[in-house]
Amino acid sequence: MKVFIDPPNSLILFDLVERFGHEPLGAMASIQERIDNIELDMPPMNVTLDDVVGGLRYAGVEVPSGIRGRLALWGPMIDAAEAAVIMTDAPFSFGCVGCERSSEMVKYLIQRRGIPCLRVGYPETEEEAEDAVLRIKGFLEGLG
Repeated sequence: MKVFIDPPNSLILFDLVERFGHEPLGAMASIQERIDNIELDMPPMNVTLDDVVGGLRYAGVEVPSGIRGRLALWGPMIDAAEAAVIMTDAPFSFGCVGCERSSEMVKYLIQRRGIPCLRVGYPETEEEAEDAVLRIKGFLEGLG
């Protein structure tokens, strides 16, 4: 089953989803496609016109370009997802949580899809971390 992870570049969530037999949908693969694509001659400027237009599907022209750019990458993954795991209240150092508007849009798009979704609070202690992993494991095993 395809499982979207939020934050989309969380290696921890990516690894957990993969370990429990599902296909994690995260930012790393989408970004790698753009970097490895020989049609893009400037990797730091790896946004095409198609990406810009694609981002408009998820956010209007009045939305800041950074949000549209993120949604151009993450929106198609959310559309393809059959489930989602969201880490809430994470610090800035855990994945890409620095843009709160992008984060809110991602959560809205997931909710609008109506797919099974697990929201797990960011663990602050070892016991909370164990509980979070057990909750994620139970959710992923229940997906079938």
